Amino acid sequence: MRGATGRHRQRGAVIITVALLTFFLLGFIGFALDFGRLFVVKSELQTAMDSCALAAAQELDLQPSIGGAPSAIDRARSAGLTAGNLNAVNFQSGTWSGKGQLVDAEVTFKDQDYAVTTDPTVAQYVQCQHVQPAVQMWLMHAMGTFLGNTTDYPSVRNVMASAVATRAHGQTTCPIPVTLKPRDTCGGPCPGPDYGLTPGEWVTVLTSQSAVPGGYIGWANLDGSNSASETRAEMNGKCGTRVNDVLGTPGTQTTIAEDWNYRFGIYKKLPDFNTDPSYMRPDFSGYAYTATNWPSQFNAWDGTDAGAHYTADNFVNKRASNGACAPNGNVNGADSCESITGISLNSFKDLAASGTGPASHGAWGSNRRVVTVPVTDATNKVIDFACMFMLAPLAIPMADTKLEYIGNASLQTSPCSFSGMPGGAAGPLVPALVR
Repeated sequence: MRGATGRHRQRGAVIITVALLTFFLLGFIGFALDFGRLFVVKSELQTAMDSCALAAAQELDLQPSIGGAPSAIDRARSAGLTAGNLNAVNFQSGTWSGKGQLVDAEVTFKDQDYAVTTDPTVAQYVQCQHVQPAVQMWLMHAMGTFLGNTTDYPSVRNVMASAVATRAHGQTTCPIPVTLKPRDTCGGPCPGPDYGLTPGEWVTVLTSQSAVPGGYIGWANLDGSNSASETRAEMNGKCGTRVNDVLGTPGTQTTIAEDWNYRFGIYKKLPDFNTDPSYMRPDFSGYAYTATNWPSQFNAWDGTDAGAHYTADNFVNKRASNGACAPNGNVNGADSCESITGISLNSFKDLAASGTGPASHGAWGSNRRVVTVPVTDATNKVIDFACMFMLAPLAIPMADTKLEYIGNASLQTSPCSFSGMPGGAAGPLVPALVR
């Protein structure tokens, strides 16, 4: 009898031990699940904040509001909120589980000394910070209820993420396939940062680089080749050009006019922006500038120092209202793109629309007419990069056209800013996370 009773007692002890071990094991599993959930939400939220900060930093060109157009801070906040809130948070919830997404107050700006500022002319850093409230804790909730201690075992936790970004020189750039040669009016080639040019000046793009005088631009393949497909790829955003690269000559430019005019929202046939390649999308505005509608031929960009022709038609204002090349939507005829510019656009028949409706500059536009142009020496070697503004469409592939010189692309005030890998020594600034 004693042996049997002892065995029963041992069995009872084993059951209690197994129950306790199971309880603790379930507790550890619960903690792992709960903190694993927090880790996932934190990672998703951090991705959203990184996206917000990088998108916002791209707009920090130190520009104030001009003529009622959005300032650098206005554009940065809008871009940051849009990019951040496109991310899914809380196990890929598109609405962030309905607990609130990024708002204006969570996108803040700092100057070069890292002091908070609301002045767009000194804002060099942007911070996006958000708290995702009440992330559900499954086992912690059960343990709090079981133990009667919801203070140490809360049913929900808050998760916070923050990101800070600025702009830094990129390792590579994405210029269009042309090259700018310094003026030779300084006892030889003029030095940087402007190489003899004046910001706001209109500079002619010549069809051939042969005997190109200083201060003019000629077409050039950025990879050193003479491939026609490379010329088109570079016109459509191919990246990779660095200081000290030696440029080539362009291939047959049969599609240059078409690819150039996409940026103005001018097409032989209006594309389906939902499905057609992204390089066919227009700039935020297609409004164009020639001597016909901008007689001063100086600073169509923002109208500053443009004399009597400083009007609401400068590009900064047109971009803010997403204006098309012609308000009536016509390429040809009276009050059309041709009549505004004085350029006969031949086979180009369709325009992207003004405003933000279907097939419009506002709905589908991006920053496509502010372009980087490599500056080259006498050997066609890249020595720097200029920031320029595409003024007018092309009628035919080999037509001369003009770009407006905005300034050196490496300046903090330059509107030339592109996505890319930071870490370069010169050229356009790219968004870079710093915290």
